[in-house]
Amino acid sequence: MVAFNLPANSRLRPGRSHPAPAGAKQVREFRIYRWDPDAGENPRTDSYAVDLDTCGPMVLDALIKIKNEVDPTLTFRRSCREGICGSCAMNIDGQNTLACLKPIDEVKGAVRISPLPHMPVVKDLVPDLSQPYAQLRSIEPWLQSETPPPPDGERLQSKEERAQLDGLWECILCFCCSTSCPSYWWNGDRYLGPAVLLQAYRWIADSRDEATGARLDALEDPFKLYRCHTIMNCTDTCPKGLNPAKAIGAIKQMMAERQV
Repeated sequence: MVAFNLPANSRLRPGRSHPAPAGAKQVREFRIYRWDPDAGENPRTDSYAVDLDTCGPMVLDALIKIKNEVDPTLTFRRSCREGICGSCAMNIDGQNTLACLKPIDEVKGAVRISPLPHMPVVKDLVPDLSQPYAQLRSIEPWLQSETPPPPDGERLQSKEERAQLDGLWECILCFCCSTSCPSYWWNGDRYLGPAVLLQAYRWIADSRDEATGARLDALEDPFKLYRCHTIMNCTDTCPKGLNPAKAIGAIKQMMAERQV
């Protein structure tokens, strides 16, 4: 997978090198995409030599060490460090993943890090996710029911009904899948992408939700759903091991069954 994050009509300029501290023995090179829109300069790739003997095992540990000890201008998102929040999604060694879950020793040679592909870059490793979040809002990702809840308890599901949500509720909206999808690269303004469609199916599959017909009607569009060509990049790259392509296929099947 190749990351295309350059501003229009620009090329990478020579980067800066940051050597390892004296006496470091276990050194790894991290090549990190850098771009500051306020500087008025083209992007560059900076090289940082990190002493792994004084660093945690994950790529996020190295990024935090670089920012704290070498270059405080380096910008990236992070929060939970447990693979729950999705904040540190980025392209590492050519694949979209979470920096907090990516072991450094899984990468051979220099560790190449860039923002999620084909998204506008706010700064360095921070992509602008305004579009996918707007698309998420468009599918109304909350329970919709006209039936009043039980006065003395919650809306109940059977074990079988609850099992239908497995593989869906675990999505953390890191958007690794959507930004690995060529259909989303070229039609992201109209195609909802695997992350949002998986979220859509999460509510369609929920036995407590009573808006299935309206949800399917909203997806009946040549681009919103049907730009998926089952390339499977989304499933291959999901850091949580989910299968967005399967969810998209289930929505397509429900659409087809409505026509019978």
